[in-house]
Amino acid sequence: MNEQTSQLKIVFAGSVGAGKTTSISAVSDVGVISTEEATTDEVSLMKELTTVAMDYGQIHLDDGTKIHVYGAPGQRRFDFMWEILSQGSLGVILLIDDTVEDPLSELKLFFDAFSLQMENRSLVVGITRADLNINHDIDVYRRFIASYDRTIPLFTIDSRNKDEVKTLVRTLLYRIDPWL
Repeated sequence: MNEQTSQLKIVFAGSVGAGKTTSISAVSDVGVISTEEATTDEVSLMKELTTVAMDYGQIHLDDGTKIHVYGAPGQRRFDFMWEILSQGSLGVILLIDDTVEDPLSELKLFFDAFSLQMENRSLVVGITRADLNINHDIDVYRRFIASYDRTIPLFTIDSRNKDEVKTLVRTLLYRIDPWL
C-alpha cells in the first residue's frame, strides 16, 4: 500500500448542533481533539459549547489505512475554516439538523459553500434528529439534492450511534474507491 492510500482525510461539516463533534467522537479510534468553547451568541440558546476551529479524530481500517477525520465549525462566522479543513480531503460528510427552523436553507448554505470543493470530491449527507421533526420526511431532502443534478447518498442518522456514523464514512469511502 502506498503512502497516499494509507493516509486519508475526510471532513464532517454542516449546521450548528447537527452532531459533527458527536459523530467524530462516536467513530474515532483515538481520543478526539476538540476546540469547543462556551457559546456567546445566539447559539447559546441551542447548546452550551460549540466548535470554534475544528475537531480531530482518526479511524484505523483493518488494512492499516488511517483516516484523519476533521470536524468543521458550523457557525458562519468560522466559515474560513471550511475551506482550510477541506484542502486535501477526499470528501465531505455533510450533517444537517432536521429540527432547525429551515433545514433546507442550511443544506443550501453548505452545498453552496462546498460546491468548489465537491467538484472533485465525494459528498454524503446525513440528516440528524429526523426522529424529532414530524414536519419533514426524507423525500424533501431527496428532491432538494436532485435539483442540483447530483447523485448524493442521503441518510437519516443518530450522530451518537457508531454504526450509523460508520455507514456515512463507508459510503463516502466507497464512492471514492470501492476497493478501500
